[in-house]
Amino acid sequence: MALMADTTHAGQVVADTLHAGAHGAAAGGHGEHGGGNIFAELLHHLNDAPRLETPFGYIPLPQFPPVQIGGLTLDLSITKHVVFLWLAAVLLILSATLVSRSVRRREVPSGFSNMIEAVIVFVRDDIAVANMGTGGLRYMPYLLTTFFFILLMNLMGLIPYGASATGNLNVTAGLAIIAFFMIQGAAIKSQGLGHFLAHLTGGVHWSLWPIMIPIEILGLFTKAFALCIRLFANMTGGHIVIVSLIGLIFLFKSYIIAILPAGFVVGIMFLELFVAFLQAYIFTMLTALFMGLGMQQEGHGSHEEHGASA
Repeated sequence: MALMADTTHAGQVVADTLHAGAHGAAAGGHGEHGGGNIFAELLHHLNDAPRLETPFGYIPLPQFPPVQIGGLTLDLSITKHVVFLWLAAVLLILSATLVSRSVRRREVPSGFSNMIEAVIVFVRDDIAVANMGTGGLRYMPYLLTTFFFILLMNLMGLIPYGASATGNLNVTAGLAIIAFFMIQGAAIKSQGLGHFLAHLTGGVHWSLWPIMIPIEILGLFTKAFALCIRLFANMTGGHIVIVSLIGLIFLFKSYIIAILPAGFVVGIMFLELFVAFLQAYIFTMLTALFMGLGMQQEGHGSHEEHGASA
């Protein structure tokens, strides 16, 4: 079903683009002006917007005046990416509830519940335990929520008239901020606040602390920054490739050559389906890895105690 949705969405993008090209050519008259309109129509698929696209036209979304908090201006208006973020959250809650009830009724899960159980076991064994040890089991609810939430948001961009909320830097930044607090919280919980602050010195002589401490603090933030940019760039990159391929139709100004770019677009859409799963895995795995690095002091302590008792 997901592959069929990819193909349908790719065909819809091509159809919308051809329609935009005809409209731009009629309105723009000569070459360069019409081309600018065409590429503007193409690029708007990548941007957030205060409306939803439907087969019957645009649906405007509620807009609110900006809120001033001190010197900070907050725009709380509802946009396309916000709607699909909410939709992913609702689908996640409903799916988790249905699977939970199904497992309670049956000792052996089947169908959709069996598939979800396989993913949960994978996250537990190959992400949580592999990177954090058995201590990572207590963080399974967060890791599972992160994985499925990002996956659903990624897949939303592959359905016709859909949008990937993870293609918005604000969304990936929010996920990275949550990951940042989870990483530091796991380290403090396992090491204790004293040991956590002590590791910021890097174990060097006190005279080098003015250099080492800012570097270590910067390192804490770069992990979350890398998570933010990695997810955003990968989810945006595929759509930019699609726009570039479709743009070849108008670059050559021939409908005949449209067959080849359209075929490549369908191929890229299938690749985007794989990337949707891959990026959800990478974000979750790296978060677990960074949490495990902060928890390693706990593991060293347990090994030392075991050796002393032996």
